[in-house]
Amino acid sequence: MTRVEQLRDLETAKQVASLLEAEDARLHQRLEALVAENARLKGEDAQTRLQLELEGLKEQLALLQKRLFGASSEKRGDSSPKTPRTKPQRGHGPTAQPELKVQEVLLPLAEADRVCGLCGSGLHAWEGQTEDCEELTVVERSFVLRRVRRQKYRCHQGCTPVTAPAPPRLIAGGRYSLEFAVYVALMKYGFHLPLARQQRLYLRESLVVEAQTLWDQLDALASHLQKSYEALLAEVFTSPVIHADETYWLLLEKGPGTKWYAWTVASPDTVFHRILPSRSAATAKTVLGEYAGVVLVDGYAAYQTATKSGADGTVPATLAFCWAHVRRKFFEAKQFAPACEQVLELIGQLYAVEADLPEWYALSKEERPAVLAQRRAVRQQHSAPVVERIHQWALVQRAIPGSAFRKALAYMLKLWNGLTVFLDDPVVPIDNNHVERQMRDMVMGRKNHYGSKSKRGTEVAALFYSLIETARLRGEEPGHYLRRAALAAIQNPDAVTLPESQD
Repeated sequence: MTRVEQLRDLETAKQVASLLEAEDARLHQRLEALVAENARLKGEDAQTRLQLELEGLKEQLALLQKRLFGASSEKRGDSSPKTPRTKPQRGHGPTAQPELKVQEVLLPLAEADRVCGLCGSGLHAWEGQTEDCEELTVVERSFVLRRVRRQKYRCHQGCTPVTAPAPPRLIAGGRYSLEFAVYVALMKYGFHLPLARQQRLYLRESLVVEAQTLWDQLDALASHLQKSYEALLAEVFTSPVIHADETYWLLLEKGPGTKWYAWTVASPDTVFHRILPSRSAATAKTVLGEYAGVVLVDGYAAYQTATKSGADGTVPATLAFCWAHVRRKFFEAKQFAPACEQVLELIGQLYAVEADLPEWYALSKEERPAVLAQRRAVRQQHSAPVVERIHQWALVQRAIPGSAFRKALAYMLKLWNGLTVFLDDPVVPIDNNHVERQMRDMVMGRKNHYGSKSKRGTEVAALFYSLIETARLRGEEPGHYLRRAALAAIQNPDAVTLPESQD
């Protein structure tokens, strides 16, 4: 998004907020008259009821303004005393660059300057003696038109000539290499650069190519990677606990755009996205399939409906709920309800316990039982009492109906059973932040290229986001993986190639 577009969006947001404030003031006046009249007819205390209604409206306006203009951070102020620095910090020093190629440059004196300033005699090079420094620079990238010449051979007896085999091609008879298609895919789905912007960038570097041609390379590359993408879902479902979430995605095929939804399921080392036209419980059931482990989600009701026991006799998944979402709601309410500070402090204690727990997923089957037993014992000893204190605290709180504090309390208590699953199941994380991190690239891409122009575009986007993020989770460089998987599929269309863990 350009600076001009950002300023335009900011001005629009300010205008929206101004109109909302004016509408809120009008509603205040109208509400005051209606509540007073209603209370008069009922014989109730008009002033008390009016004050409650006004406080609720003020709270809603304050929350709206914070979402429009406030910082998105959920960090709380740290009141603990801090030790002052004895000396001011002066930077962190140069960052090591072990992966960069080193280019040696020797700078000689100009011929006219090779005269001693003291005696006037000539200067000669002192072999092996230099004064050195380092600087980071950039060598401009260049595109190359590679002309491939396949050598022909013939025998002296006049038999049929033999030609060296052709290299694997992304598109039969196509002009663009596999490496070029991988690069375009990384730029769009790994670094959020739309194809039209890539077209302008490449033209600056002397490559004339249309955005449609770039899309054709992505489409062909995705076709080769389809089976590997489909295999990711089975990989996710092998985990005893998975994360699930969804966010909106625009299909720009007709008019300004139709709202679709990007659904994501993730295990600790695998991510699978798909983009579907609905956010319904039926869609959630399709996404979760026959998975029967633990699914960590937020409070969206579609997951609860999708995992209800049915008449078909299948065992539904167990839902665990996210403490980060609970914390977020109390964090929003604390400016209106100081009592929220107490529960935020208790939730912070839960996270402090989690920070010291050993990880389990990367361990071998032989090592896991001992670590899982340790995780469960620590949670039972330290986390369970804190969870009980949170529950008892919530039960005695009183809040104004409709207020952010009341909604936060209701949200937590409604999901209570799922919020305590992690205490007894050591593989279950305390929150759903893992999947939110894996959806960040999709959200960034949506902001940069606004969505997909066609249904096929949604399929290609889901495929590349899934494969790139899974490669990152497993420690394999995404570009290296995409090339390796596509090359295997070109040579064998049934090949399934997944990212390799680099541990």
